[in-house]
Amino acid sequence: MKQRQLVPPALCGFLLLLALIFTASYAVGAVAGPVAPGMHRSGTSGDGGGTDMGGTGDMGDMGDMDMRHGSGG
Repeated sequence: MKQRQLVPPALCGFLLLLALIFTASYAVGAVAGPVAPGMHRSGTSGDGGGTDMGGTGDMGDMGDMDMRHGSGG
């Protein structure tokens, strides 16, 4: 009697492909760097205790951006 395989080969192939895509996208992201100018890590410690989530923070020079939104006039 033939034994049944525990994991279908298609599932193994899919998981391998998923791992390869994740690794490639992580590598591309690491090479590309931050997504916005002036974006950097918020400290040297790895505990995440130095992050400032309140207020507006340092938004840098935004030029003459029109910050009026909506249709109120």
